[in-house]
Amino acid sequence: MGGPWIHALFLSAFLVGCPGLTPQAQRSDLGFNSSQASLSLDLPMALSVFSVDYHHVQAPFEIVLWIMLASLAKLGFHWSGRVPAVVPESCLLIMVGLLVGGVIYGVRHSAPPALNAEAFFLFLLPPIVLDAGYFLPGRLFFENLGTILWYAVLGTLWNVLGIGLSLYGVCLLFQGSLGDVSLLHCLLFGSLIAAVDPVAVLSVFQEIHVNEQLHILVFGESLLNDAVTVVLYKLFESFLRLPSVSGLDVLLGGCRVVVVGLGGLCVGLFFGLLAALTSRFTSRAPVIAPLFVFLYSYLSYLTSEMLHLSGIMAIVTCAVTMKQYVEANVSEHSNTSIQYFLKMWSSVSETLIFIFLGVSTIQDVHMWSWPFVCSTLLLCLLWRATGVLLLTAVVNKLRRNVVTFRDQFIIAYGGLRGAICFSLVFLIDDFPKKRLFITTTIVVILFTVFVQGMTIKPLVELLDVKRKKRALPTVSEEIHSRLLDHLLAGIEDVVGYWGQHYWKDKFEQFNKKYLRRFLIREERQARSSILRVYEELERRDHVARGDEEAPPSSHDTRSQSRPLLPEEMDSIRRILSRNLHTFNNKQTPAYSRHTFYQDPFTDRVRKPLRRHQSLGERFTCNTHTQWTQGEDGELSATQRGRTGLTRSHTVCSMSPPAPAAVCSMSPPAPAAVCSMSPPAPAAQVCSMSPPAPAAQVCSMSPPAPAAQVQARLSEPDSPAPENQTLSQQQATAARAPKKQLSFALESE
Repeated sequence: MGGPWIHALFLSAFLVGCPGLTPQAQRSDLGFNSSQASLSLDLPMALSVFSVDYHHVQAPFEIVLWIMLASLAKLGFHWSGRVPAVVPESCLLIMVGLLVGGVIYGVRHSAPPALNAEAFFLFLLPPIVLDAGYFLPGRLFFENLGTILWYAVLGTLWNVLGIGLSLYGVCLLFQGSLGDVSLLHCLLFGSLIAAVDPVAVLSVFQEIHVNEQLHILVFGESLLNDAVTVVLYKLFESFLRLPSVSGLDVLLGGCRVVVVGLGGLCVGLFFGLLAALTSRFTSRAPVIAPLFVFLYSYLSYLTSEMLHLSGIMAIVTCAVTMKQYVEANVSEHSNTSIQYFLKMWSSVSETLIFIFLGVSTIQDVHMWSWPFVCSTLLLCLLWRATGVLLLTAVVNKLRRNVVTFRDQFIIAYGGLRGAICFSLVFLIDDFPKKRLFITTTIVVILFTVFVQGMTIKPLVELLDVKRKKRALPTVSEEIHSRLLDHLLAGIEDVVGYWGQHYWKDKFEQFNKKYLRRFLIREERQARSSILRVYEELERRDHVARGDEEAPPSSHDTRSQSRPLLPEEMDSIRRILSRNLHTFNNKQTPAYSRHTFYQDPFTDRVRKPLRRHQSLGERFTCNTHTQWTQGEDGELSATQRGRTGLTRSHTVCSMSPPAPAAVCSMSPPAPAAVCSMSPPAPAAQVCSMSPPAPAAQVCSMSPPAPAAQVQARLSEPDSPAPENQTLSQQQATAARAPKKQLSFALESE
């Protein structure tokens, strides 16, 4: 268990001893004579068998040693027993940096190498932001985009102005020691100290596994917060270099903030689409396909920095834009290479940043002021907490899923500072209190990373904050989620409300109609969204289980498909016919819109039922089927069983004038009368009550005379009003157009 730490200490000692080599000795070895004004070549006295030329490889050699030290420290952290459960990884890496910096300072009696701001922004920060943007959960991010922008833009302005103005008030109170700090210097310091570091936030929040909504709010706010703070920092830095600041300069500064943010967005979008288009033509050279992801992303960052735009916004936009198209174009092995290389690159950069934070703390540039340091620490906590509470109170009125008070506390408490503010403070132009700003920044970073980073996990458990669901979503969950998306988009379209589902549906249509056809190869375009979801979930499942071989994609199977042989086609036909015949013979009760569901406990067994035809489809409605009838005009039980009549097939239709027809029922059936009133429509349905047995059939009798009808309708026990009512109905039916019942009889 102590092996990685022993190797790390050995490398740190080697790093301490390596700079001891003097350049003068190397000059003599190389043949340079410093006593003469001109260069002269000294002839060697004898052939050298062994020599050391450290300065020839000094820069790459020390870089490799620092990376090795950081990797061994990270490896030792994960093999240190129960330490990772108590101390965050970032805290332990800073402690290793403090130890290495102290050893270097004690041996050399000089400041150890500090973290260069230019090296940080050009080499260490882009991999971390690229990894965060490429693996950004797109659905959660865009569903909460309004809230994230609300926190990132207005929340950052709130913190910058609040901290800067409050610190200027503190400087006015302590004129003796802080009188030479101007308002613009306080605003400049407020812009850098308000930067929430995504590196520190990711390293802490990935270990406590909070719910997806809380994680995306904190992480998205920290990611976009950096872009806003860097823009505000450069704006205040430009104001400091002006002889005087007017109202026009402030207005132009606000326009510059908008241009810098939107410009970085456009640059990232351009390079993202270009990377997706390039990946479409990598089928014949799949080895270099992952290289374009890194090249175009880094090129977008460098282009934005060259144009003085937001590089963070550009690389995040580029990663989010190209992800879905690149993953569809490249193979599974290339996709795995991209993911592992991004994780490795960002992990190494993150580890180096935290170690250099600790190393750079041990130096001689510190200046201490109790009022300024303590006020800065308290104001950072106070203004962030009040900003989160006020902004959340407003945004909760517009959200369906409100941000709870527990989540608000975690958002306010999770504002960790890190390497971004540490690098920005070294870029300040020299003035008398620059050393005080550096010391205060280091104190705030150490307090937020150690105190807040170590206590946030117990607070999450104490407050019982909702945790992240570990299980991956199933295919059923994904399908129902898409169903709800389409349903909500349709509802918003019907009511005329342009919400997030409406715009999401419009973008999906535009993406499917234009972008995917142009940016994805034809054989890679999924023909079914359900199939694409299934492939993605299967791939996630295999990655989660740690399988080396990912399941083959349907794109690969389509590209390698072959035509079926005749015997295979015959086998498929036999299987389908046998299964369909088995399905057709199932004794499944049927019902239509005119009848209720049949009693499942009936003793009678029905024959297989056919599909119910609509009135428009039934062209044989007036066809009379001749059957041998009994004395009462009903069909026999055997004939009823062979015909397989259903109640849903009994329809009344118009026919030429005929004697009055009576719809008679068998004795055990409930009372059912086919009413023939004059205003009845042309097609009338002879309805049955729900619990009627299956064997009952509404049959037609031969034309009966009026006297016979009168005898059936009149009973001795019937009262006089009823007889009169029936006589009136009979007379009305005689005057009305005659109707006749007919059936569409279907056999097996």
